[in-house]
Amino acid sequence: MLKAAALQTAIFNSANFSIIATDEKGIIQLFNLGAERMLGYKAEEVVNRISPSDIHDPQEVMARAHALSIELKTPIAPGFEALAFKASREIEDSYELTYIRKDGSRFPAVVSITALRDGDRIIGYLLIGTDNSVRKLVESKLNDAMAAADKANRAKTDFISSMSHELRTPLNAILGFAQLIESGSPAPTPAQRRSLDQILKAGWYLLELINEVLDLALIESGKVTLSREPLSLAEVMLECRAMIEPQAQRRGIGMTFPGLTVPVFVNADRVRLKQVLINLLFNAIKYNRPGGSVVVECAAADADTIRLSVRDTGAGLSAEQLAQLFQPFNRLDKGAGAEEGTGIGLVVTKRLVELMGGVIGVDSTPSVGSAFWVDLRRCAAPKFAAAQAEQAAASRPPVADGAPVRTLLYVEDNPANLELVEQLIARRPDLRLLCAADAELGVEFARTHRPDLILMDINLPGMGGIEAMELLHADPLTAHIPILALSANAVPHDIAKGLQAGFFDYLTKPIKVDRFMEALDAALKFTATKEAA
Repeated sequence: MLKAAALQTAIFNSANFSIIATDEKGIIQLFNLGAERMLGYKAEEVVNRISPSDIHDPQEVMARAHALSIELKTPIAPGFEALAFKASREIEDSYELTYIRKDGSRFPAVVSITALRDGDRIIGYLLIGTDNSVRKLVESKLNDAMAAADKANRAKTDFISSMSHELRTPLNAILGFAQLIESGSPAPTPAQRRSLDQILKAGWYLLELINEVLDLALIESGKVTLSREPLSLAEVMLECRAMIEPQAQRRGIGMTFPGLTVPVFVNADRVRLKQVLINLLFNAIKYNRPGGSVVVECAAADADTIRLSVRDTGAGLSAEQLAQLFQPFNRLDKGAGAEEGTGIGLVVTKRLVELMGGVIGVDSTPSVGSAFWVDLRRCAAPKFAAAQAEQAAASRPPVADGAPVRTLLYVEDNPANLELVEQLIARRPDLRLLCAADAELGVEFARTHRPDLILMDINLPGMGGIEAMELLHADPLTAHIPILALSANAVPHDIAKGLQAGFFDYLTKPIKVDRFMEALDAALKFTATKEAA
C-alpha cells in the first residue's frame, strides 16, 4: 500500500500536470509545482485569493456558463461556479480551454474537473490540467497542409479544365480543315488520303481524350451537379440501345436487352446514367471477341436496389487487372493492342455512379468474359397529383372569351416530366405547350416561335439550362421572355445560384402544383406588363 503522505508529495511535486484544488466555493486551496510552472504564479499568490476561472480566458468562461445554463435549464452565474455545478452532478468533466499565465501570455490546455466529496457533501473541486500546445500546433500544421493540398488540387483541376477548353480551339481547326480537304475538289490522291486518315484518326482520338480528362477534372473538383429524379430504366435503355447498336452491328457483335414487362424506376440523373451505360456498353463491344455478344440484364439486387449488368464474351480480366481497373490512365496492358482508349472512361463512370448514390463492380473470368454491374436505388414511378391539379384549375377564374392563348415552351429531356407538365398545362385553357428535348432545340424554338414564357430544366444533355438561358437573354429576339427553372437540384445553394444567374423563378421537382401554377401566373403577368409598356 502506498503511504498517503508519499502519494500526496508525488502529486504536489508533479511538473507535468497542473493540479489545482478548491474549496466548495471554488476558491483555490492547492496549487502544485506543475501549475506554478505552467502558469507562472507562486502558490502563495493564488491560494485563498482567486478561483480557477480568474486564470481562464474570460470569454470561454462566459460561453461555457451560458452553454451549461441552457443544458441544465438553470440560471448559472459566469465563473468557476458554472464548472463546479456540472461536476456536482457526479460527472467528471473534461474540456479544452485557454489558460492565461501571470505575464498575460496564453496557451491551450485540457482540464479534467472532479467534485471532491465527504460523504454526500461536496467539499471542493479538483482540476488536473495538461499543456495542449504541442497537439494544437500539430493540428494547425496538419490543417494548413490539408488546406495547401486542397488548394493545389483545385489549381490542378482548374488548370486541366482551362487547358482542355483551350486545346479544343486549335483541334477544331485541325479536324475541320482536314475534313474539308478530304471532301474537297480535286479529290486527294491515295497517298494524301492515307495521311488525312491518320490526321483525322489522331484528331478524333485526341478530342475523346480531352473530353474525358475535362469530365474527370470537373467531377473531382466537385463542379458537376446532378439532377436526381425518378427515371424509367426502359426509356433510358431504349435510348442507349439506339445509340450503341449500330456500332455493335459494324463489329459483328450481337446485343440483347431485357424486355421489362413491369416499369422499373431508379433515382438517378438522366444524362449521367446514359453516360454510364453507354460507356459500359461501348467497352463491352470494343473489348469483345469477333462474333461475340453483349447481354444487358436488369434485376432486383434487393428490395430497394436495382442491378443493371452489362455482360460480354471478351477476354476477361485477371485478379491483378481487376485490382487496377478503376485507376486513371491505366489501360490494363491494352495500350499496345489494336483498340484505342484513354484509361479514363471507367474512372469517370465509377465517380458518376457514386455521385448518384450507387455502387459499381465487376465479375470477370479470363477467357470467358466480364460482367460490369451498377446498383442503383429503386424508387416509385412519378405520380401526377391529378386531384391537386383539378383543384388548382377550379380555383382559377375562367378565361374570358377572346382572351389570347399564351405559349409555354418547356425544355426537358425526361419523358416522364414532359408528360406530367403536359397534363398540368392541359388544365390551363389559357396556355399552349411547346416542348423541346434539349437546350439547342429549345433555343431554336424560342427564337422561332417567341413563346410568352419558358420552363427550363437545368441538367440537359449537351448544353445546360443555365447556358441556354444566358444565350436567350443575350439575344434581342428572346431577351424579354421570362424563363423559369424546373429542376431536381433543390438544395438552397442550387436555387440561389439559379436565381442569381437570371431565372425569373426557380421551381423544384417533385412539382408542387399550387406553387407551379402561381409561378406561371406571375411570369404571364410580367409578360403582359412588358407588352403594355
